[in-house]
Amino acid sequence: MANASAAAIISQAVAEAQKDGKPSPERPGPPFIDFDKVSIGFGDRKILDEVSFHVGRGQTLCILGRSGVGKSVSLRILLGFLKADSGCVRVDGQDMSSLDERGLQEVRKHVTMVFQNGALFDSLSVGENIAFPLREKGGLQEDQIQQLVSRLLDLVGASETVNLLPSSLSTGQKRCIAIARALAAQPEAILYDEPTTMVDPIMGRSIGDLIQRLKLQLGITSIVVTHDMRFAIRLADLVLFLDSGKALFFGTIHDFLECSDPHVQRFFTLDAYLLPQSPAV
Repeated sequence: MANASAAAIISQAVAEAQKDGKPSPERPGPPFIDFDKVSIGFGDRKILDEVSFHVGRGQTLCILGRSGVGKSVSLRILLGFLKADSGCVRVDGQDMSSLDERGLQEVRKHVTMVFQNGALFDSLSVGENIAFPLREKGGLQEDQIQQLVSRLLDLVGASETVNLLPSSLSTGQKRCIAIARALAAQPEAILYDEPTTMVDPIMGRSIGDLIQRLKLQLGITSIVVTHDMRFAIRLADLVLFLDSGKALFFGTIHDFLECSDPHVQRFFTLDAYLLPQSPAV
């Protein structure tokens, strides 16, 4: 009964996300995700050096910085795939360092990740990939599973791919299917590792629209690792800027665009991103 009820919740939530609607109000309370002075190194190299940030429920954080500054490492620490050398990581109030593998698996039911390559099963069709977590959970009839798969594919705009193998999909399509599969697990938060890398601008915008829609209409908390300033401007409530393992900036996207730190300014300049200009008065 509990799983059947979960299926109904997923189905209803996805259906609502396909309609126009107003964003859900922010829920009060402590941060859903909290990094507190987290450090990690590999050999003699310091990857993160006392990095701190927090994300509330329903918020979107974009982690920015040049290659090799620890952006993706932060996501892997958050999910317990890597263990920090020091500091504290809390997800929904739980200290990740205190959890055994079973406890980490439980957290991963609520916080999931969309990898750059999509991490799809090559031998399974798109529909079977999305159905996989539903079957793993158990308790659902086959017709319920197929209905949910159909709704999730509709949500990400990929209904026509249901019978295709991942090898026949573009990079952008694989990312959309990976998001649909992540949603099948009914997560509270989704972590995205460079979702617009190696996709064309139209697909990149579609992925951004989808992430925004999941936030506004399903209340999904998002952490997006990206080097794309335009993408971050569209999506972010909060920005973390990493440079040489340090958090040089953490705050709102508005304050980030006004930041005068020379490292931030160099990031803007070297990556040749055109920041939005105020209209002439």
